Amino acid sequence: MARKPVRRRPSTKRRTQARNDGILLFGLIVAAGIVLLLTLIWLFHHLLLLLGLLTAALVTAVLVVRGKAAAARREHEAQTAQLRHIGAFLTMNPKDFEHALATLCRRDGCTKVTVVGGAGDLAADVLATTPTGQRILIQAKRYGPKTLVGSQDVQKVNGTYRDVHRCDLALVVTTSSFTKAAAAFCTQVGIRAIDQRALALWAEGTAAPPWN
Repeated sequence: MARKPVRRRPSTKRRTQARNDGILLFGLIVAAGIVLLLTLIWLFHHLLLLLGLLTAALVTAVLVVRGKAAAARREHEAQTAQLRHIGAFLTMNPKDFEHALATLCRRDGCTKVTVVGGAGDLAADVLATTPTGQRILIQAKRYGPKTLVGSQDVQKVNGTYRDVHRCDLALVVTTSSFTKAAAAFCTQVGIRAIDQRALALWAEGTAAPPWN
């Protein structure tokens, strides 16, 4: 009968080594868990800090934008209030007169208002779009009481406002008045001639805007 092989019991040294290896592995797992936990805690706290900084920056930006908008609105209201009297227009230089007319356009609901007056403006000082969608051209004539807008001035406007500037309507606005020939030409071709009296009514708000 064959004899069964004798199973040798692990030596004490090997058992000790295996136990030490197990303890080391457990220690490594615990250490890794602690590191992971500390990392998550660090990220959580810094994420809150980052979110706090972003929130503060957003609130600051909103307050700055609102402040600028409010300041711009107050400035616009102050400018509009000053322009309710014809005397303000009579003391302006030509460039300020153009910007004042642009302000009146914005006050009365126009959009895309642009001051384009200057050398080579081709008879356009202000371009705007009315609330009803009409594209208008304004030629500003800041003249003294003894200087009248003549026929050549309005003829230049008539020659450019449609074909060059693609506008539906043209206005010639002056702090003075028009010669009889210039007024007759405006009536003939449909240009709105706005003299000092009509400008005063427009500025005061007692008359409808001149494009109506």
